[in-house]
Amino acid sequence: MTHLFSVQGKVAIVTGGSSGIGAMMAKGLLEGGAKVYITARKAERLMKKAEELSQYGECIAIPGDMSTLAGIEAFVKAVSDKEDYIDILINNAGANWIAPIDGFPEKGWDKVMDINVKSMFFMTQKCLPLLSKGTSEDPARVILISSIHGLTNPGMPAYAYSASKAACAHLTRHLATDLAGRNINVNGIAPGFFPSNMTKDITENEQMQKMAISQIPRARMGQPDDIAGTALYLCSRAGAWTCGHIIVLDGGMTAKY
Repeated sequence: MTHLFSVQGKVAIVTGGSSGIGAMMAKGLLEGGAKVYITARKAERLMKKAEELSQYGECIAIPGDMSTLAGIEAFVKAVSDKEDYIDILINNAGANWIAPIDGFPEKGWDKVMDINVKSMFFMTQKCLPLLSKGTSEDPARVILISSIHGLTNPGMPAYAYSASKAACAHLTRHLATDLAGRNINVNGIAPGFFPSNMTKDITENEQMQKMAISQIPRARMGQPDDIAGTALYLCSRAGAWTCGHIIVLDGGMTAKY
């Protein structure tokens, strides 16, 4: 049965792969035998993470700005120069902006929407030629990383973030129905509370961390194997018939509401 969850020999892209859940998923794919390209805007941190992850498999870093079409096209060209095809695209790059509603800035709204929604659509679009080797039995895979804050009120003035993640969930369903006929499976993951740059204000404050965990029925934050295992399921033979769904990965938190 182990072959059901194998990604041995597959080629993957993980955007936002230099930290947080992006790095967690990249590590899981590498340990599963995949060749993984990671990208992020900050080159130094990206290269350092690729060096760290290379102990688990072949990890290649290509810096890129996923917030612009030019950045996306440059990144996809760089991968296309090295690969004839890819098997897996994980659209994970994301941003947040928190500000009171009375003063929420346009630049904050645009930054979040560009990275959290626009980049996911255009990365998928520009990667379609690379994703063309999927078959009926083993389709290519695209995963969009949403959030539980796209399903529920986040309880903080992160208006663009919650709206963008709701859009991401709907975009997942729309892309899935349109691309299934091309042997490309599109699914989403909506993570809850994981340690990351976005949650460091909570994870680095013991009182706030305890308060956040108290809201989770499983009584802990997400761990690397939780997100990596979910990505491996969706990317392997085990997930070949899962199409157009958003897996909520939150320890039961949203089930309370």
